[in-house]
Amino acid sequence: MSDVRKVSAGAGAEWLLGGFGLLRKAPAGLLATGAVLGLVTGLPLLLAEAAPGMFLGLQALIMLLTPVLLGGFVFAMHQVDRDGAASPAHLLEGFRNGRTLPLMAQLVPQIAFGVAAVLLLVLMVGVDQLQTLAAAMEAAQGQANPDPEVFAGLPAGRLLLWMLLVIALVIAVYFYTFVASPQIMLEGRPAFAAMARSFRACLRNLPAMLVFILLTLVVAVLMSVAAQVVGALFGLVGGVLVGALIGQIALMAVLMPVVIGSIYTAWSQMLAPGAGGAIDRSTASSGIEL
Repeated sequence: MSDVRKVSAGAGAEWLLGGFGLLRKAPAGLLATGAVLGLVTGLPLLLAEAAPGMFLGLQALIMLLTPVLLGGFVFAMHQVDRDGAASPAHLLEGFRNGRTLPLMAQLVPQIAFGVAAVLLLVLMVGVDQLQTLAAAMEAAQGQANPDPEVFAGLPAGRLLLWMLLVIALVIAVYFYTFVASPQIMLEGRPAFAAMARSFRACLRNLPAMLVFILLTLVVAVLMSVAAQVVGALFGLVGGVLVGALIGQIALMAVLMPVVIGSIYTAWSQMLAPGAGGAIDRSTASSGIEL
């Protein structure tokens, strides 16, 4: 871990404050960038009922492209940090500079997590018990106060252990991808090397990570409540789907600049080459090495 700088536990709070600080430096550009990202990721909501087939296809496409768009958001943050301007056009920077495949490679740990979670569930609980659980949940759906006997005989202990293992896997995946995007976008580092380095940085600075995660969850909940209120107001006029889309855009417009700015700040403190997160242009090539 010699290439990872050690920071104090309080740095987790500094990362979040850094995200707010970058937003204050260029509020118009970053809010607009977050809103456009929210619009793109929320578009499938409009097709959920009208065209379920297209909904699934569009959802899959957006899932593939989201890491690239987030990489562009990181680039926008770097521009703001250098006293430049941010705009929604920066979201496409990952497509323009040859970082598309490395950024998309960050989906590999997430896909592996999904496969591992399903396999663990089948191995630990069993197919027959899962069928019983599905039947019990279906029977309890229409009941205001479900009968506890419906769930009698289910392997509660193994289900709890599975949930704990899934939580551990989620944290591991998050550590692998936490500061991978800035390394790929701003250092030109190969994807899997960036993810391994991100994991090492999170482990070495575990107290700071715990502080950051807890504070970010609190901020995200508060912003989500505010966005739901906004969405509900628009929903009274435009309908439920329109309200949900407006709520998504409102949430992403504010939350994403703060979160991406926090990640950029964390990278700057733990991993960035040189002072202030300067790009090492000798490694910032336009290749697609993974």
